[in-house]
Amino acid sequence: MNWTQLDNTVQLQDIKAHNGYSIIFKHSTRCSISMMAKRRFEMDGETLPKEIPLYFLDLIKFREISNQIASDFAVHHESPQLLLIKDGECILDQSHGGISVDEALTMIE
Repeated sequence: MNWTQLDNTVQLQDIKAHNGYSIIFKHSTRCSISMMAKRRFEMDGETLPKEIPLYFLDLIKFREISNQIASDFAVHHESPQLLLIKDGECILDQSHGGISVDEALTMIE
């Protein structure tokens, strides 16, 4: 996977301004469920269109960015969590075992 590390709030403004789709994956490095969800996402993620930017947030290191994501995209904080963003709006919010590349693909036109 070609992850872009999400490590500052300026990147969130870029994601909100981006025309088209972006994906944010929030991951806790201390959680085995999060590790399994990330591994499953990476295995299935090869089917995602290559032009969709993939952002990875280590929420242990960057909790304040996770909080900003919850505020900016009007979602409840979860970990692990996948957000599908289209034209600056969150159109899909998945967490834990509900993280599904297949479902995300159904939302992508």
